[in-house]
Amino acid sequence: MKNVILNLAVSLDGFIEGPQGEIDWCILDEEMDFEAFLNSVDSLFYGRISYDLWGNYQPGDDGDAAEKKLWAEIHAKQKYVFSRQHRVDENAVFITSDILRQVTELKAQPGKDIWLYGGADLVKTFIHHNLIDVYKISIHPVALGGGKPLFEALEKRVNLRLLDTRVFRSGVVELTYEPVRLS
Repeated sequence: MKNVILNLAVSLDGFIEGPQGEIDWCILDEEMDFEAFLNSVDSLFYGRISYDLWGNYQPGDDGDAAEKKLWAEIHAKQKYVFSRQHRVDENAVFITSDILRQVTELKAQPGKDIWLYGGADLVKTFIHHNLIDVYKISIHPVALGGGKPLFEALEKRVNLRLLDTRVFRSGVVELTYEPVRLS
């Protein structure tokens, strides 16, 4: 069974993007070995807004080779977009209804894990329906003072068990959790 992995950056004060939607504070360096994470997944879950922003993003001509390689690896994955709008897109499958059934079926398919890329509304939906198997949260050494919080308007408590901690020279701390399923 595939796992749904929420892997994202969060500011020290709990925001996944700044007040203007900015993510320029996110640090990505070789020590984090993001390529190993990418090799562990074969598909991505996007919300429509995140997909429209990042689902087909290409670095500019001034982008370095490592950035271009990273985005090529991301774009080589199967993409699923959760949206209220049905759309035909040659680069993604749009899922417009019955999220629980669709996710359950996708998790049962053979292959690697699934990266829950985001955005915030989709993450909230997945948290609400208990669809996240692994929380991989990278806390970045910046306080934004506002923006879009990771855990917003939770309907119930989310209990997590720490699986791993990694600390990087950049000051980023990666925490990996699994949900504690209460009976």
